[in-house]
Amino acid sequence: MIKKRIAIDLGTANTLVWVAGEGLISNEPTVVAISADDNSVLAVGEEAKRMLGRTPDSLIALKPMRDGVIADYQVTEAMLKYFIGKVTGRIHFVRPDVMVCVPAGCTQVERRAALDATRSAGAGNAYLIDEPLAAAIGANIPVNAASGHMILDVGGGSAEAAVISLGGVVISRSVRVAGNKIDEAIQNYMKKKHNLIVGEQTAEDIKIKIGSATHLTKDEKIEISGRDLVFGLPRSVIVSSQGITDAIRPVLDQIIGAVKGVLEDTPPELASDIIDKGIIMSGGTSTLRNFDRLMTDETGVPSHVADDALYCVVRGTGIVLENIDLWKRSITTKR
Repeated sequence: MIKKRIAIDLGTANTLVWVAGEGLISNEPTVVAISADDNSVLAVGEEAKRMLGRTPDSLIALKPMRDGVIADYQVTEAMLKYFIGKVTGRIHFVRPDVMVCVPAGCTQVERRAALDATRSAGAGNAYLIDEPLAAAIGANIPVNAASGHMILDVGGGSAEAAVISLGGVVISRSVRVAGNKIDEAIQNYMKKKHNLIVGEQTAEDIKIKIGSATHLTKDEKIEISGRDLVFGLPRSVIVSSQGITDAIRPVLDQIIGAVKGVLEDTPPELASDIIDKGIIMSGGTSTLRNFDRLMTDETGVPSHVADDALYCVVRGTGIVLENIDLWKRSITTKR
């Protein structure tokens, strides 16, 4: 029997699964639906996400990851079991090697929880890798070179800025602010400006369709439906991109603050490399319109979004898993 090797980007918003020799095989929302009676898992991923905000009392749809780390251990374990089973099948005789990426800024307790959940979900050997390093490898940055490269990975729950040189993270800073906080800012804006309560998925739709990190030359508008805050009845309003840009700016400023903090602490030799090469942005939230332009304006360092930004972390994790002997000092393991 050939042992499967599985790389998992266990994100706050989406979980991506990569199998060595096959590539990306799954990209589903990090959502689990469980029964309120016996806590049994009823749905995972896309099917469970459709239930968010729509479940009866007998069902609970929840997100087991918060700010890039495990918030609900048992549900995360069940979700990992589902994704591992999707690769290996219901019956497997050889337990697969599984590598999961975690934020560089997470604590030892959070790392231990991720390793234990992965082993309990059916992994033979469990490995952890820091997200910024995985993102840099997945973005085709020559991380082993004796020069500095800066990566900013902005996902759903956390944003991480890191300087990488000689195959390791030299300096990093993590803020537990990212895509989900942008969605929350949009929900709060809708409540204050339009007296309208909208759900998480509606806020995400607004972000994707008309959201921008900088003001657009031509204002865009979209019709949004929700529940009236005063009367409690369904109502629709027209929302402009200008208002959304102003609403999400404080969240983006926190991410930019983390980048500035890393740049301030970077050794001079590496800083000159970064000025030449710029900041590479990865993660789903980095694709927010004009975010790279805002980053360049605020830091003075050229910034650009990596190709396939959403898949950089899982691709990098897969590359490390396929060449594990070369990356031994960059990973945490549990056998």
